[in-house]
Amino acid sequence: MIRKTVIITEIIAPYRIPVFNTLARCTGVDLHVIFLAETDRTLRQWRIYTDEILFSHEVLPSWRWRAWIHNFLVNRRLWSALNAANPQTILCGGYNYLAYWEALWWARWRNVRFVLWTESNQHDKRSGLAGVEWLKRYFVRSCNAFVVPGKSSFDYLRTLGASDHAIFTAPNAVDGAFFATQAEEVKRQPAAFRERFGLPRRFILFVGRLVREKGVFDLIQAYAKLGSDLRSEVGLVFAGDGASKEALAEQAKQIEPGVICFPGFVQREDLAGLYGLAEALTLPTHSDPWGLVVNEAMACGLPIVVTNVAGCASDLVVEGWNGCVVPPADPSRLSAAIRSLLSQPEMTRQMRARSLERIQAYSPQRCADGLAAAAFAPGAESR
Repeated sequence: MIRKTVIITEIIAPYRIPVFNTLARCTGVDLHVIFLAETDRTLRQWRIYTDEILFSHEVLPSWRWRAWIHNFLVNRRLWSALNAANPQTILCGGYNYLAYWEALWWARWRNVRFVLWTESNQHDKRSGLAGVEWLKRYFVRSCNAFVVPGKSSFDYLRTLGASDHAIFTAPNAVDGAFFATQAEEVKRQPAAFRERFGLPRRFILFVGRLVREKGVFDLIQAYAKLGSDLRSEVGLVFAGDGASKEALAEQAKQIEPGVICFPGFVQREDLAGLYGLAEALTLPTHSDPWGLVVNEAMACGLPIVVTNVAGCASDLVVEGWNGCVVPPADPSRLSAAIRSLLSQPEMTRQMRARSLERIQAYSPQRCADGLAAAAFAPGAESR
């Protein structure tokens, strides 16, 4: 049986392309992806790898604006796009945009299976507002099934009223083979890469937006708390851009000894090289649905230091096994975790191997299998 499946998602994210390509090859899936926008230039500087897209897709006309922490995106032509695609299943990538609600109404009108694909968790900074939680519960009650990347989102959906049997897991994934291969190439000839980005010989790595909610100021304080001998040997690299970059750079000037580098936003081809040369990845975020940089770093064999509010923490990082899990906004605990990794090379070596071992289960194929299972679950013919 061939099932016409439409995915509605926000932007053409590089890490989703391998997943959608794989899903499009699954037996019985006739896939069409509707993107609400090509990208979000206010937050993302990714290249748009349209040449890698091997699935049917379209990008809707859109208008975006921001107000404080709120991100508004308005689309045209979704209703006509759904009429043209005539899907039997809709996989909807959230509930935070008007288009997602419009898709829900279309599905209910046409009696089409509607699956919510969400990464939200109980630590989401937008959670806890009574009106927002009521809307989420209403949306969840209207869905046939759900897809989550891991444990945190699974548990959160249950609090919103979703039944366990209706929740499918599609593990969040990146193209791990790409990152591993690129990292190995850089490690074979590291000198030119280090010179190009001004990297110290050894360094702890952060990858992401340079904004307060990512915990970047906690990280720079944690680095300052390391002993002077350790800071003389190991630097800190912030790969990314954002509103806090200048303030971070000013703080960095006050830390001596030590080397703190800001190579700016790094595209995926070079990002793998940073992972390949780093001692460990830190993600000290205050709120994060998942944290795909952790997947990328683990594919390159890195130990991880992550806060327990990151969605990926409960799935990917085991305390003392392949990294450290710390509370958010706690520079002292963060510093102690980093110091522990840097001072125990044999333990770190084992953690590298374990990260590689664990991330094998988080592949585009596994993610696509989870999405296909949700689309083809019993009762998929109608609501």
